[in-house]
Amino acid sequence: MIRRAELSDLEAVQQISADAYIAVYQAICGFIPKPAVEDYRPRIERGEAWLLEEGNQPVAVAILEERPDYLEVYSISVRREAQRKGLGAMLLRFADQRAAAIGAPEIRLYTNARMERNIALYRRHGFVEMGERPHPSRLGDVLVDMVKTLRK
Repeated sequence: MIRRAELSDLEAVQQISADAYIAVYQAICGFIPKPAVEDYRPRIERGEAWLLEEGNQPVAVAILEERPDYLEVYSISVRREAQRKGLGAMLLRFADQRAAAIGAPEIRLYTNARMERNIALYRRHGFVEMGERPHPSRLGDVLVDMVKTLRK
């Protein structure tokens, strides 16, 4: 089940995000990215945070920002023990549904160029690379911008 996160879910959202990002990013990129440590209270209050639950236990989080002409996937986080079970893909399919529900013609996201596994997942889900750009706060790092156009 996927549901909008509530303020009572703040700790779970924070823990899942930290769990999903810290170990992987430190190993591959050498740093802890912002989604691992940010305060998700404002995102929950704006309705951007979604929880995927298994057996009433939150196991994954999607942060989806509704823009005037697209849906931005800010973050997909899956608890480490629940990874490699298709939950990230399930949240990406949910993003497709949310984009359709708000009438957005496309979904956008970005990731670190070193996160090859993530880029492969996004490609399998229909995203294409729009280009690369320097990371705004990490000298030498590159971000990959990706987009998925939805069928009408």
